[in-house]
Amino acid sequence: MSFDALGLSQPILRAIADAGYTSPTPIQSQAIPAVLSGGDLMAGAQTGTGKTAGFTLPVLERLSAGKPIRDARGRTAIRALVLTPTRELAAQVEESVRTYGKYLPLTSMVMFGGVGMQPQIDKLRKGVDILVATPGRLLDHAQQGTLDLSQVQILVLDEADRMLDMGFIHDIKKVLALLPKKKQSLLFSATFSDDIKALADRLLDKPGLIEVARRNATADTIAQKIHPVDRDRKKDLLAHLIREQDWHQVLVFTRMKHGANRLAEFLDKQGITAMAIHGNKSQGARTKALAEFKSGDLQVLVATDIAARGIDIDQLPHVVNYELPNVAEDYVHRIGRTGRAGAQGEALSLVCIDEEGFLRDIQKLIKREIPREVVPGFEPDPNAKPEPIVLGRMVLNGGLGKSSGSPRPSGGGGRRGGGGGGGGRSQAQGQGRPQGGGQGQGQQRQAQGGQRQGGQPQGQGQRQAQGQGGGQGQGQGQRQGERRGGGGHGNQGNRPAGAALTRPKSNS
Repeated sequence: MSFDALGLSQPILRAIADAGYTSPTPIQSQAIPAVLSGGDLMAGAQTGTGKTAGFTLPVLERLSAGKPIRDARGRTAIRALVLTPTRELAAQVEESVRTYGKYLPLTSMVMFGGVGMQPQIDKLRKGVDILVATPGRLLDHAQQGTLDLSQVQILVLDEADRMLDMGFIHDIKKVLALLPKKKQSLLFSATFSDDIKALADRLLDKPGLIEVARRNATADTIAQKIHPVDRDRKKDLLAHLIREQDWHQVLVFTRMKHGANRLAEFLDKQGITAMAIHGNKSQGARTKALAEFKSGDLQVLVATDIAARGIDIDQLPHVVNYELPNVAEDYVHRIGRTGRAGAQGEALSLVCIDEEGFLRDIQKLIKREIPREVVPGFEPDPNAKPEPIVLGRMVLNGGLGKSSGSPRPSGGGGRRGGGGGGGGRSQAQGQGRPQGGGQGQGQQRQAQGGQRQGGQPQGQGQRQAQGQGGGQGQGQGQRQGERRGGGGHGNQGNRPAGAALTRPKSNS
């Protein structure tokens, strides 16, 4: 099938041809006609499948076929709103809008936090047809009266599962209250968890349903490999691999923000250009790092899972898991950054004995065993013992004989900070009660009072959460209200991830 058969107009087909694409991906061939029909849609599509073009192209087609609308102040009114979980993904989607809509008389803008509001206000005053935004900054504008969403005809929630993971459900509800009840709503998600289904029931009206590819599958174009190594030799092994194999563009994943910073600093001292990208970095620093990495001026980009959402680089050759994710589904998300659009990619994981339980969960999830290869000179100590892994307030045992704590722990609202926590059992000392329930098989909490003296909690509280997977962790500290920090946070007890397929370059 070609794009010509999908009902798109000549200006859009011309832009697609300019971008070098001739055949739609499976999600595009199914989603484009569904969106053009005007009905609501619930689509299961992992990053890397071409989902952005799957909704961008038909949205452009529908808006170009209609007449521009003026708001109460005579400005071009916003007719399409796309919500995304991260700044990088918002920028990527808006770039796609401009790429595919360059021959159309439509305007667009991207809106996210971390930068000044005034330039965004100035653009809004001129009027735009399509707005791509993150929920927090969108609500900032709405509260200041600089934004009018009363004329929105099409709403897109992109990567809805990640938005729920990051605690945006309350913000999404606030945004929905600002929109007309009559509109076309499109929900794209890597998973169809109970939380996503509940959101779909609230948002969608008799939606069409599309799901492409087997969930939690990894692309055949990605060569996966494990390098066993001692925990204290990982950074040396990474530097060795980069030099010996002459890598020039490597995306490296760590669990925590401070770990990303330390690794980038180490590589720089070794003469390997590297920068870290995570939620604590300013938007200017994140944009600079990503631009230099895409251009090839930066050899290594070190990222956390959340910050990596929206990093879309054409023909990225290498992804390295410097630390395995404690949530098995995130492994699929990570390595899906390479091997796109039919290109070959390589995904390496540096695994120490502390992470063998994580590895076991990953291999169970993807239903395959990942080949191991010991790098000469970096043979792991056969007598090494696994040690607990600290993730903020959570301490996970991911070593041999221990489950990694996947799936995610249950939690309430609040935007997730660094380092997701594990599931299964956790013991916490202190007082307070985390909000929200999980989707495990049950949750019990027994607490006996406690007082804080000299900054240290006294008394004990014990929480047992029986989810779909095992895992043990111990943490200390006081947990009150919504979880917002480094301790684990999640909304789902069992969260399968979708499979990555080929997609059009960086614009889709």
